Amino acid sequence: MPTPHGSRGGMAFSADELRVLRRALEAALQSSSTRPTPEDVQDCLRLAEAVEEASREGGRLRTFLFAELARYRAALPGSSAGYLERLRGALDTGYVPGPDDLAALRMLRAQPCGAIEQRRRLGLLHRCEQLAELDVRARLEARIPAPAGPVRPRLLALPGGRSGEPAKGKPGADPKRKVPTPGEIWPRRRPDSPPAPQDPPKPPPPEEEQRATG
Repeated sequence: MPTPHGSRGGMAFSADELRVLRRALEAALQSSSTRPTPEDVQDCLRLAEAVEEASREGGRLRTFLFAELARYRAALPGSSAGYLERLRGALDTGYVPGPDDLAALRMLRAQPCGAIEQRRRLGLLHRCEQLAELDVRARLEARIPAPAGPVRPRLLALPGGRSGEPAKGKPGADPKRKVPTPGEIWPRRRPDSPPAPQDPPKPPPPEEEQRATG
């Protein structure tokens, strides 16, 4: 039966289990016309069940390690050495530090210790802060729904089409002319000009005047 190996979900297989895996891979790579023997099928089924059980055992082991980490964290500051060691191991298995871990690391950083240990604690604090920030960003991105389709930029129509020339208005219309004012619609009436002076009557010639008196 495979056994969990390490805290990262690894598994250790025996020689017989490796032979079963080799035969299963060979059967998968061969053509579909070649059918495995009943013995090979039974061996693959037993191995699959053993791998599933080993996976569950690895999950139980990680749960135990995380619970132990919480116990050491609750016993701080006296258990600082054991807590830091277990925290590094948990981070290697994919553990995401929480607010309690960040608060504990900040508290340990403020505790007096040697220069080398101070640098180790500071480096571990920075690592946990980065992992916690990445986890928060991932959860926020998962809550935001993705767009249904690709977002395309909106295109604005230019006057005149592709030529880029300004659009032509109606014939005879001045595009620069503004709205007419009331004075332009109803022009102001001009006063009537006075009548032109008439010329005085001319006197009759002398002959006509004598005839009139004679």
